[in-house]
Amino acid sequence: MMSIPYGRQHISDADIQAVAEVLQSDWLTQGPTLERFEQLVADYCGVRYAIAVSNATSALHISCLAAGMGQGDVAWTSPITFVASANCALYAGGQVDFVDIDGQTYNMSIAALKSKLIKAAQAGKLPKVVIPVHLSGQSAEMAAIYELSRKYGFTVIEDASHAIGGTYRNDKVGCCKYSDMAVFSFHPVKIVTTGEGGMVVTNRRDLYEELLLLRSHGITRDANLMTEPSHGGWYYQQISLGFNYRMTDIQAALGCSQMTKIDEFVRRRREIAAYYDEKLSDLPLQLPKQHEDTCSSYHLYIIRLKLDKIALSHKEVYDGLRKAGIMVNLHYIPVYSQPYYQKFGYQASDFPEAEAYYQEAISLPMYYDLSTEQQDYVIATLKNLLLSSCR
Repeated sequence: MMSIPYGRQHISDADIQAVAEVLQSDWLTQGPTLERFEQLVADYCGVRYAIAVSNATSALHISCLAAGMGQGDVAWTSPITFVASANCALYAGGQVDFVDIDGQTYNMSIAALKSKLIKAAQAGKLPKVVIPVHLSGQSAEMAAIYELSRKYGFTVIEDASHAIGGTYRNDKVGCCKYSDMAVFSFHPVKIVTTGEGGMVVTNRRDLYEELLLLRSHGITRDANLMTEPSHGGWYYQQISLGFNYRMTDIQAALGCSQMTKIDEFVRRRREIAAYYDEKLSDLPLQLPKQHEDTCSSYHLYIIRLKLDKIALSHKEVYDGLRKAGIMVNLHYIPVYSQPYYQKFGYQASDFPEAEAYYQEAISLPMYYDLSTEQQDYVIATLKNLLLSSCR
């Protein structure tokens, strides 16, 4: 029996050699390879500044702080995301609320966002920050979100953890044309990996300078930021309370090597998605829908079961695939339903699309090295499960 993960990294001999070269160099952390990785990502996305950090959670955290989040402030995000997209607001001392998803793209619903903003404006409780999540690699509808941010005065932080290599209106995700900051993840199951790692990108110099301080203890050696003249070549100042969220040059070396293959990684993922689309089209499923403005990088391939047309439950299909060695997953459990968040009083009835999604969604295997043979096995197993149970 095959054993097929839902996602995994692709590491080549060139990746290993790049890391080995840094291990034999004078710089293991915060050196020239880190700067090169940041520049590679900035250039790829068409953005001015990039700040590499230890993971995407820390990237979200310092992005919220750079946006001015604090006590009494609220961030809004999607309920269908990993918990870090919400936790970051709490880390910054603020609160979090959720905007229901669109039933086709599974990203933040523009209609729900508009409605919630109107009510919040009337109540004097507008968000400080909105964090749209580009689920599975497909960009949210950023132009509409940006327009609303100008009207209602909130900062936009794109959680693009899934989406490096994707495009929106022919621009690369992360160009920050419609946002103040965007965040990437380089976890092993993502499009490119640094082992663990994340990045914030922005076009704003003020945010860039603040993010640099927050990444490394609030410390600077920039004389222009110091409160008094330097005491000598050794001198630095801590001018704010920052964190140790640094990425190493070892990780950055892997990132640099991976970035040379990013277009090939994305091309292959789109090829796999197209094959799924073709072979699963006649099954009782909702396949991933692409908004006309987007071109996904396909971190995930998410199907939704049409439960009214099959005799099996959501769990039975999930368990059946896993029993066959196909390690499917579910991205994600609605954040508001987590025990930690239930104490804040969220009502599931406020998020009907997220609730429906959770009852039906399954993530099929999607990664660069997924072979046609393996994909055919996934397809055949899923077909056998669904067609044998059709009502």
